[in-house]
Amino acid sequence: MAFHKKIKSVCGAGLLAIAMGGASAEAAPALGRFMPILGETNAPSGHMEFCDMRPGECSGPDGMPVVVKLDGERWEELVQINMKVNKAVRPTTDQAQFGVSEFWTYPTDGAGDCEEYVLEKRRILMENGWPKSALLITVVKDTKNEGHAVLSVRTDQGDLILDNQMQAILPWYSTPYRFVKRQSSRHPAKWAAISDRRVSTVASISE
Repeated sequence: MAFHKKIKSVCGAGLLAIAMGGASAEAAPALGRFMPILGETNAPSGHMEFCDMRPGECSGPDGMPVVVKLDGERWEELVQINMKVNKAVRPTTDQAQFGVSEFWTYPTDGAGDCEEYVLEKRRILMENGWPKSALLITVVKDTKNEGHAVLSVRTDQGDLILDNQMQAILPWYSTPYRFVKRQSSRHPAKWAAISDRRVSTVASISE
């Protein structure tokens, strides 16, 4: 998985207010390839509003999460969809587009910030048969210590990251980010805290 040219992007200011929670556990399959999960935490306000507007996309009974078997065809599908959305969506802020600091929606106007990229990739992958429980919206802190959203894809090879700042699809531990929290793999409306105890994030990827 080679590094590719970094893509300019913007993200919602609301993700800067990242609150950590803790309580009931959601166990990760293994440490290393999979993100260590601490337990339930609060959802980002943008996601709660998104669920209020589109309850069908955030509903679903608690159940055993699915880990996708990553073969050559599935890998190529991830690469193509990640690249397609990164090229199709024009980066802009929620403030510029909607007049508010944080608003999660689909990029129907062909523009959006990091959450719009994530939601669109998730939507297309689900249309292609990928299970919802394997496609998890994830909040990180980027190399500028600012809030950013990426899509975590849970596979038998580990948690892979689809990002609008990079064309490369990387294992979560190879990205230059500090992982904070993500959607629960057991219920799309709930969120879980991530225990990212790495000594330091990966060095910033050069332009």
